[in-house]
Amino acid sequence: MHMRPYPSHSIVFERVTLSRGARRLFAGLDLELTERSVGIIGDNGAGKSSLLRLLNGLLRPESGRVVVDGMASADHPRELLRKVGFVFQNPDHQIVFPTVLEELACGLRARGASAAEANGAARRILVQHGCPDWEHAAVHELSDGQKQRLCILAVLALEPDILVLDEPFSSLDLPTRLQLIDMLHALPQRMVVASHDLDLLADLDRLIWLENGAVAGDGAPGPILSAYRERALAGRRRLQAAQ
Repeated sequence: MHMRPYPSHSIVFERVTLSRGARRLFAGLDLELTERSVGIIGDNGAGKSSLLRLLNGLLRPESGRVVVDGMASADHPRELLRKVGFVFQNPDHQIVFPTVLEELACGLRARGASAAEANGAARRILVQHGCPDWEHAAVHELSDGQKQRLCILAVLALEPDILVLDEPFSSLDLPTRLQLIDMLHALPQRMVVASHDLDLLADLDRLIWLENGAVAGDGAPGPILSAYRERALAGRRRLQAAQ
């Protein structure tokens, strides 16, 4: 199969096929993402999380390829782990260490930094993001929103080029979500986020609507969100009419 080259500053899914168990999730998916911020929307099971996990090699396509900034995920797994930072939906699935400083420093230590270098970088990122008093805080004493912010900071400490977030605010209250949304929009990194949080999605550069593993809508967030809401409302009306 001939695979054409792509720009160095892009995320490409080229003829990607992927199954999860007996279910075929993607069958020849084609996407090219060049925007700074891209949102992924869709019902549960539409393929949002799987698409994100293809970006840094957590999942591998059965056929086709995923190319991030000119590097195919199958050929450059270590480089993509450095380039693409991943924030999971549940902070408890990501946090390992008992204190904030240890959690922020652990990824840097794993990359070869000394304890002093890692702790210094951890303190700097806490100051940069307005929470220097967290340094000695116990993780179990943080609120859910603080834990999610810690997960984002721990990824940012590794200085990825691309930040990928999978339903990052699903369990948070509105004020906390809005604070974190402001934080994300202020970051220099490119961002790909799967979410049902319309406040986050509305201000992104591009929105992709997945349905049954295929692209049902792709474009500016406003029209895509309107179509998505209308589809949901139409389904609700059909359900009510059948009762």
